[in-house]
Formats: sequence, structure tokens, C-alpha cells
Amino acid sequence: ENQVTLTIKREDLIHPLISGNKYRKLKYNLIAAKNAGFNSLLTFGGAFSNHIAATSYAGKLHGIKTIGIIRGEELSEKWRNNATLKLACENGMLLKFISRDAYKNKYEAASKKKWEAEFGSFYILPEGGSNLLAIKGCQEILVAKDDGFDFICSSVGTGGTVSGLIEASNDNQTVLGFSALKGDFLKEDIRNFTAKENWQLQTDYHFGGYAKVSKALIHFINEFKSQTQIPLDPIYNGKMLYGILDLVKKKYFKPKTNILAIHTGGLQSISGMNEVLKKKKLPQISI
Repeated sequence: ENQVTLTIKREDLIHPLISGNKYRKLKYNLIAAKNAGFNSLLTFGGAFSNHIAATSYAGKLHGIKTIGIIRGEELSEKWRNNATLKLACENGMLLKFISRDAYKNKYEAASKKKWEAEFGSFYILPEGGSNLLAIKGCQEILVAKDDGFDFICSSVGTGGTVSGLIEASNDNQTVLGFSALKGDFLKEDIRNFTAKENWQLQTDYHFGGYAKVSKALIHFINEFKSQTQIPLDPIYNGKMLYGILDLVKKKYFKPKTNILAIHTGGLQSISGMNEVLKKKKLPQISI
């Protein structure tokens, strides 16, 4: 009845372990690290970080050492119960757990100096992997045959993927970012990466904030999978698709609008989320 077409670009199928946007973000950073003669890569993330999982595997694949600075020193006791961190460790990543306060100062010169004393020299990748080289990689998500879409939708975590899409989009297309976390600061982060104006940020579908979920979201993800056979993660893509379909219901899109949604992967976070849901006696996400 709404005459809207929705197409999903399955970036999650690029690689079984370095999913979607993480593959795109790491590509040019790995080349740069190698070209500059670094044999270690240091980066940051939390307990569910797709970026930590992907970086660890990419390092293993390319023979470059990886170091993960992990938010939350309480995890140092129990990280073996965390699927993401266990996987990163199995891929050879060295994990260093720091307090949330110390994590806030992770980009300070003093922090870098301390880690250099401990680990030697390294190529530094920001949290979530978003920098100019990451954006260059994410621009490659869109190809010529995507020119016919009116809207390009993506989940937003650190703003890198959506900025790459904005840069690669045509001026007659609108890029719609769905914020996976609370806060309006993401607009500023995106403006740091692109000067283009053909984008909007939807901030109504974060479900309480980063890695926060609700029964309604879990139900939606499980329904979506049973109807389409497409799995969605609860942190990013589940929220984006919930948002898109809600906007379709609310007649946000004009009839005959062609929408392209980018599935950025992140499915490795499902098993960790299910552990949390089990403890809270909430329904599980079907894998």
C-alpha cells in the first residue's frame, strides 16, 4: 500500500569474520600501517566491539600484531566468558583492560606514551576504526548500479561508514543515518568527515543507547529473520531496519521511493547479547 521499495545490500556477507563496514574501514588502514613499516596495530573498544573482533582477525590474516585497549577493567576477570573478547584473543590480539575513566583519556599524548613504553611502536586506529582512510574504504560500498536509489540508509556508531556513504552518494540521493546510541554529538562527528549536506540523522531508534535493547527490538529481529532469512544484529542493523520500517508505516517516504539499506554486519555480537538477555530472563535472538 505504501509503494516503497526496500533493498538490502548484504555487506555482512563480504567475509565471515571481518564483516561489512569493518572490512571496508580496515582495508586502507592496513595498507598504510604496512607501508609505514609498523608491525603492530593498537586500537580501542568495549566488550561487544565488532571493530575489536575484526581488527584481531585482520591482523592474524596479514601477519601484523594487534593490541586492544578494552573499556572496563572489571572485564579483566571475566573476559573469557565474552564471545567477542575470547575471539579476539584466539586471533592473537593482546588485550589490555583499563578503567572507564582512563578510557576517556585514550587519545591523550600521555596515554600513547605509556603504551609505547609497554608495547613498542604501533599504528593507532581510533575506536570503531573511523578515520579518513576508513571513510575512503566505506566509499567503496556504493557502486554505479546504486545510483537509482532515492535513499541510502545506514546505522551510525562512530560516523565513519555513513560519512563514506555520503561522500560516495549523488546529490539527488538522501543518506539517512540511524543512530545506534544516544546523543546529538554524532552530527558533529559526521561533519568532521564530510562537507556534503544531503544527509539526515534519525535519533529516535537507539532503544535507550549503545548496546541497549528491548523486547520489541528482539521480537522484530526474530520476526524479520523468519520472514526474510536475513539475520540482524541487535546493536546496529536491527535498530536501523526497525527504524526504516517504522518510518515507512508513518508515511515518511513518498510513494514510489526506492530505499537501499546497508547491512553492515556485526553478527558476531549476537551470542554475547544473548548471554546478557539470558541473565535478564529476556527472550533470545535466534541465530
